[in-house]
This record gives sequence, structure tokens and C-alpha cells, in this order.
Amino acid sequence: MMRLFALDLERCDPKRCTAKKLARLDMLRMVKRRREIPRRTVLLTPRSEVALSQADAPTARRRGLGVIDTSWKVGPFPDVPQARSRLLPYLVAANPVNYGKPTRLSSVEALAAALTILGEAAQAETLVSKFKWGPTFLALNEEPLARYAAARDSKEVVEAQARFT
Repeated sequence: MMRLFALDLERCDPKRCTAKKLARLDMLRMVKRRREIPRRTVLLTPRSEVALSQADAPTARRRGLGVIDTSWKVGPFPDVPQARSRLLPYLVAANPVNYGKPTRLSSVEALAAALTILGEAAQAETLVSKFKWGPTFLALNEEPLARYAAARDSKEVVEAQARFT
């Protein structure tokens, strides 16, 4: 089971915040400051130029997986120099606010996608099961997630992504 983190920028509605719900369920650790993110954690951020891939799995298993918990539409996104920044490939949201919109994922969707790509599908299913619409996310993105998970590195993920955009 991978350790999960969320950098809380306090820019979302606490009642709708999927990361805060996961924290209340003791499924991830919320951190308030960048320096609280453990060194070499794999951190999902839209500012990265490297796509998340199987090549990141050993590091994520050892150091953890994190997400910046804020609206990725709005930003800004802080630099977290001690983390390994990674970008998620093209996926479609299933959350009630952004259903059907590409790349508008909630924090739980981002983490579940990353876990699936990194070979931790059971943990991804456990996370999304805490939300009524959660399993829909995995079903809606089943084919792209399978292709991304089969890719060995960032380059192959980007090549696979071309089929879905």
C-alpha cells in the first residue's frame, strides 16, 4: 500500500474536497506546507513536463505519492523542489462538478489514476469506493488507464495518450 499525501492549498470547498474526506478516513495525510512533502515523493502537478509512468513505481512505493489539492484550472502551483513532479495523462472526470470534462479531475480521481498506472489498482479501487461516483471514474477511463499502466516510461505514456485526445 502506497503512502498518500495531499498538499492542501486551502482553495476548495471543504464539503466537496475529496482529499479532505480521504484524510478524515485516514487514507492520506494532508500537509499545509511544501516542506512537509517527503523528499523524492512522486507529486502530481500540472506544471510537470514528465508524464507519470511505471518507471515511477519503485520511487512511489518507497517514498509515497502526492497531489496538489487545489483547482488545477485556477492555480497557481507552488514548486516543490524535493519532490519528483509528474503529470497525469489525458483522462476524463467522473466527479459531479466536472463530469465528462477532460483533465478536470478531483484529487481522489488523480490519485486513483496514478495508483492504477503505478500498478496499485486495488488501492485505487479502495479510494474511489468512498465516493458514490468514484467507481464510475475507473470504468469511464478503463481503456486509457490500461494502456498507460502498460507503458514502461513517460515517452510511451505520451504515445498512448495520443489515442485518446
